[in-house]
Amino acid sequence: MRPPLTADERTQLTGWLDHLRSLVRTKCEGLSEADAHRKVLPTSPLMTAAGLVSHLRWVEYSWFSQNLLGTPDHGETPWTEGGHVDAEMFVDDVPLAQLLDEYDAECARSNEIVAGFSLDDVERTVVRDSGAASTRYILCHMIEETARHLGHLDIIRELLDGATGYEWMN
Repeated sequence: MRPPLTADERTQLTGWLDHLRSLVRTKCEGLSEADAHRKVLPTSPLMTAAGLVSHLRWVEYSWFSQNLLGTPDHGETPWTEGGHVDAEMFVDDVPLAQLLDEYDAECARSNEIVAGFSLDDVERTVVRDSGAASTRYILCHMIEETARHLGHLDIIRELLDGATGYEWMN
């Protein structure tokens, strides 16, 4: 559901992010396991529906749990020293339903974390030379990230079975 047209800034940002997040599951509805893991883009073989859902899950974790909240990585992430930069997308053996449930759970955790920060608060773990990002910046970035990959899911879905578009929710 889209946020109200005249809502305050926090409601707009979290509302749009939640709306886009919900569409990730919508774009995956009805996909077979084979199609969820099918590689349809020869130049981007890691970009499968399942791989994108996994990527979105770990991006949520990275920005909200690790960066904003300051949770240290104790080896629970798919990224390891010297490992593949896109390790989170190697999910050929993970069922799509599991990936979607993990994504939904991560999004719920992200929302809980954001609720404890003002939009002007900055991340506790700074991972870039340009400095700490505000909660507002992180929410805007996650809207962009989720929308971009939702577009990728849209293209992949059309290439897989011809399904296009989605219903706008009121």
